[in-house]
Amino acid sequence: MNIPQDVSEYQEVRITDQVPALLQIVGDPATDSGTSRSRAPRPANWASAGAPRCAKPRGRLHEYAELFRVLGVDEERERDGVARVVSALRGWRPGLLEQFEGIAEGAGVELSQVVALNARTEIIALGEKPSSECSTLTAEIGDHRYGVQTWDWHVELDPFWHTHTVSGPGLRYAGLTEQGILSKIGVNEAGLALHFNILGHREDRPDGVPMHVLSSVVLSECRSVDEAIELIREAPIASSSAFTMLDAQRAVSVEMSPAGVFVIEAVAGSVQRTNHFQHETPLAAQKSEIYEPDSSERPCSVRARLAEGLPVAPGDLVRVLLTEEASRRSPAAPTCPRATGTGGPPSRRSSPTRRPARSGSSTACPPRPRRGSGAR
Repeated sequence: MNIPQDVSEYQEVRITDQVPALLQIVGDPATDSGTSRSRAPRPANWASAGAPRCAKPRGRLHEYAELFRVLGVDEERERDGVARVVSALRGWRPGLLEQFEGIAEGAGVELSQVVALNARTEIIALGEKPSSECSTLTAEIGDHRYGVQTWDWHVELDPFWHTHTVSGPGLRYAGLTEQGILSKIGVNEAGLALHFNILGHREDRPDGVPMHVLSSVVLSECRSVDEAIELIREAPIASSSAFTMLDAQRAVSVEMSPAGVFVIEAVAGSVQRTNHFQHETPLAAQKSEIYEPDSSERPCSVRARLAEGLPVAPGDLVRVLLTEEASRRSPAAPTCPRATGTGGPPSRRSSPTRRPARSGSSTACPPRPRRGSGAR
């Protein structure tokens, strides 16, 4: 598989008003890879792209520190979480800490700040505030499997995401992430694609590999869905997310949490993933108040649209996830059963506007959040 060399090749189904930055991350040993990430040259058009999109994570550290406080995580809990993550990684993949050290050195920031960025899912899980998150859908179209995803995140952090290609150590991969964070959504040179949705379990804690870091490990070390599942099962998992992964043979959604690793197989050639557990074991201790009822309503809407006709082209698959498209095609929202664990009745929130991302066996297309929507 050939990973696209130019960012324009990622955009066949993008809905955006600007071209994102594309960073070329090259380095082996691991420290060099981290330094490359923080010192990667910025394209000339960045200065005219509105808010500055700098490769260095320094500018966004304050934004994330503020977000942690808003979500109920004070400085002491953040420091403790960072120390626990460092301990877990030192015993599993110490080379990952070398990448963090390279990022910190290149950006001129503290190592603990880089760890907190990469462990933001785990740090945020220490709080109890609600949020609205992402939707993922896979389907078989012709002889290929395709995956699409929205990435709904706080609009204040919009200036800090970028696309990247990563070379060494391990398999080369491309996708999108945020400044200073090793990985998020992507596809590697072996044809393994990975989508990323956060989940919430009552036993979540920062005592394992951060999910954004695990994404990097999977994409750089695994050539297939089967290899990825095997690696995930042996990783120290102490927080919750779902990796929806696809290759030429299969598509699955892997639910990870302190309760274990559970593989959700495709049904009728499709995986539909939002932000609640589908397996009954982790569902029994889900933080339902964090993402419900929004998370259960979204796949219900997706299934209603799919019932009107299966996608015949990748662009059709993308439109299934668009809120704007949904309002035109389905004026009356369907009534959806709610996935609840032990969290009690969740608070109701309106669904934000969602923007699509596509990744499959050959390309990964990043999303861009719309300003004024999707923020909490």
